[in-house]
Amino acid sequence: MCVCVCVSRKWQPAQRLGKVLWLTRLTSLTVCTVDRGLVCLYFCVCLFQILQFTDCLSVSVHLSVCTSVQKDRSVCIGPAVSTAALIQVEPEKEDDPWDLPELHDTGVSWADLDTQGKVLRVFRSVGKFILLLGLLYMFVCSLDILSSAFQLVGGKTAGDIFQDNEVLSNPLAGLVIGVLVTLLVQSSSTSSSIVVSMVSSGLLQVSMAVPIIMGTNIGTSVTNTLVAMTQAGERDTFRRAFAGATVHDFFNWLSVLVLLPLEATTGYLYHLTELIVRSFHLESGENAPALLNVITDPLTHAIIELDESVITGIATGDPEAKNKSLIKIWCRTSTNTNVTLANCTRGMCWEWRNVSETLNIRKCGHIFVNTELPDLAVGLILLAMSLLVLCTCLVLIVKLLNSVLKGQVAKVIKTIINTDFPFPFAWLTGYLAIIVGAVMTFIVQSSSVFTSAITPLVGIGVISIERAYPLSVGSNIGTTSTAVLAALASPGDTLTNSLQIALVHLFFNVSGIVLWYIVPFMRAPIWLAKSLGDVTARHRWFALIYILVCFFLLPLLIFGLSLAGWAVLLAVLLPPAILLLFVVSVNVLQGRWPHALPSCLRTWDFLPIWARSLEPWDRVVTVVTACCCCCKCCEVAQGDEEAGSTSPPDQNQFTT
Repeated sequence: MCVCVCVSRKWQPAQRLGKVLWLTRLTSLTVCTVDRGLVCLYFCVCLFQILQFTDCLSVSVHLSVCTSVQKDRSVCIGPAVSTAALIQVEPEKEDDPWDLPELHDTGVSWADLDTQGKVLRVFRSVGKFILLLGLLYMFVCSLDILSSAFQLVGGKTAGDIFQDNEVLSNPLAGLVIGVLVTLLVQSSSTSSSIVVSMVSSGLLQVSMAVPIIMGTNIGTSVTNTLVAMTQAGERDTFRRAFAGATVHDFFNWLSVLVLLPLEATTGYLYHLTELIVRSFHLESGENAPALLNVITDPLTHAIIELDESVITGIATGDPEAKNKSLIKIWCRTSTNTNVTLANCTRGMCWEWRNVSETLNIRKCGHIFVNTELPDLAVGLILLAMSLLVLCTCLVLIVKLLNSVLKGQVAKVIKTIINTDFPFPFAWLTGYLAIIVGAVMTFIVQSSSVFTSAITPLVGIGVISIERAYPLSVGSNIGTTSTAVLAALASPGDTLTNSLQIALVHLFFNVSGIVLWYIVPFMRAPIWLAKSLGDVTARHRWFALIYILVCFFLLPLLIFGLSLAGWAVLLAVLLPPAILLLFVVSVNVLQGRWPHALPSCLRTWDFLPIWARSLEPWDRVVTVVTACCCCCKCCEVAQGDEEAGSTSPPDQNQFTT
C-alpha cells in the first residue's frame, strides 16, 4: 500500500501535528522491488505538481512493502517513511511590484446602510462622477492651452527651423527637427500641418519630409511622460505611471531605430504610399470633423486664440509672416478683390491687375485680444497658468479615482480592462485594445490627451502595463486618422502630396506595430519600460535626466553635429553607439548565458562603482539638493527611498 501525505505551510505548527492531506492510495503492486517504492514516490511528487500543492512543507510516502536492495538481499521498510528531504521546498516569493494593487474598500458595505445612508451614498457617487468629468474637462483644456503657450514661446522659431533645405536633406537632421518642432509647439498635428504645407507649396519634397514625420511621432510622446512626473510622491505608483508613459516612448524610438535606416536606404514608406495614392482617384473632401473641440473650444478660445497660419507662413518663406503676432485679433474677416481692366478709349491705358483688401468684421473675444505684451510674455503667462491647472487637475483626479475605485467597483473595472478573452481567442484582446485606443484618440483628436489621461490610471493600478501598451500604440493610429481626413480637405492640386504625407505617418505606425507587437516576444517596449520604471522608483531624479537627455540634449546634439556634415556626425556618434551595443549584448549574456562570456565579463565588478551603479550619483544629488528651498521634502523622499525600497540597490547596474 502507498499513501501520499502533504502538510501545508499555511497551517500553524500546532495544526501540522494533527492535520494531513491524504491524497491518494496505490494498491495492486505485486512485485516486491525497489522500483515499487520509487514508483510510489514518483507518483506522489507528480501528483502534487499536477494539483499545484506548492505550499507543502513535507511529503510522506507510507510504504508497507518489502523492497529489494540487492539481488540477493531484501529489507523490509516500515510505514511512514518520510521523503521530505527529497522534496525541495520553494521559498516564498516576494511581492511583485508590477502586480496590480488591491484597492480595498474600508467603508461600510451597502447591505449595512440604512435608507438615509444609501441615499447619501448615491448622491455622493453621482457628485464624484460629475466632479471627475469636470476635472477631465479642465485637464483637456489645460493641455490645449499648454500647446498654445508653447506655440507662442517657440512657434516662430519652429517655423524658421524648416527653412534650411540643406539641413533637411539629411534624414537624421530631419528626424531631429521633427522632434524639436513638436516639442516647441507641443502638438504633432501642428508640426505635421507645417510639413504638409511645405510639401504642398513645393518647398519640401515628400521623400525629405518622411523623417520629419517620424520625428513628430517621437516629440508628441513627451507630454504623458511629464504627466507621470506628477505622481512621484509614492514609489510604486510612480513606478507604474512612469513605465506606462515611457512604453509609448520606447515604441516610437525603437520604430525609428529600425524604420529610419530602412527608409534612407530603400524609400520603403515613400514608395508604398506613392503606390497607394496613385491607385485611387482622389477628390478634395470636407474638413476634418471637430468632435471634442466642440466642447473645449468655448473655454480655450475665451482664454487665447492663435493664428497658426503665421507659423506656416514663416516656414514657407512669407516675409510678412515674421512681423505678425501669433495672437489672433480678428476672428471674422472678409476679403474683397477689385479687378481693374484695361481701358484705352481716351488715349490712356491701365494695366490689368487685381487688388485684394481684407475687411475686419468681428473681433475675437479672448482675454489677450487687446494686449500690448509680446508673444513671448503671453506665452510664458499661459505656460505657468496651464501647468498649474494641469498639475492640480491630475492630483485631484488621482485622489478622486482612489476614493471611487475601491472594492467591487475596482474589481469590475480591472477585470473588464485587463482580462483577456477566453481561450483560444486571448490573442485578440490586445488588438481590440489597439482599436479602442485609436477610436478614443480620434474622438479627442489628440494622442497626447489620451495617453496623458490613461497615465494616472496606470499609476494607481487600474490599467496594467501590458494593457497600456496596445492602448498607446492604438493612439498613434488614431492621431494619423485625423491627419488623413485633414489631407482629404486639401485643394485638388495639392491633395496628392498632402495625402501621401498623412499616409506616411499612418504606415510608419502600422509598421511599428508589425515589428514590436504582433510577435509576443518582440514586445520589447514593455520590459524596457518596466526596467526604467524600476530605476526611477529607486532614483526618482533619474526620470528628469531621462526626459532632458532623450527629448532635448540628444536631439540638440545630433542636430548640431548634422550641421557639420556626415563625417563629423559619424565620428562623434559611432563610438558611443558601438559601446552601447556592446554593453547591452553583455548584459543579455550575463543574465541568460554567463558561461559564454570570459570570467572578467560575467560581472561589472571590475569597473569603479560610479560607472556601474547609480548609488554614488544618488549621494551627489542629495548633496546638491540639500540647500534647496524644499530640503525637507528632499529629506523625506530620500528617507522613503532608504526605508521603503522594494529591492536592494544593484551594484552592477551598468545599463542604468
